[in-house]
Amino acid sequence: MIRNILQSIQGVEIYPIISMMVFFGLFISVLVWFFRADKNHLRTMAQLPLETSDETEHVQLHKRSN
Repeated sequence: MIRNILQSIQGVEIYPIISMMVFFGLFISVLVWFFRADKNHLRTMAQLPLETSDETEHVQLHKRSN
């Protein structure tokens, strides 16, 4: 039933192409951001869940002094 409905819509074949282009564009954007991101910042963010509150305060104070 759904197949018959989709076949009756004019220009429906363009929607999967547009969806793929949007997904591909977003994927490439994330890759570009990842490779251009500051590695020290990424390491700091990765370690935050593992630190105690004293260490977190120390990192925040260190950032403020720079």
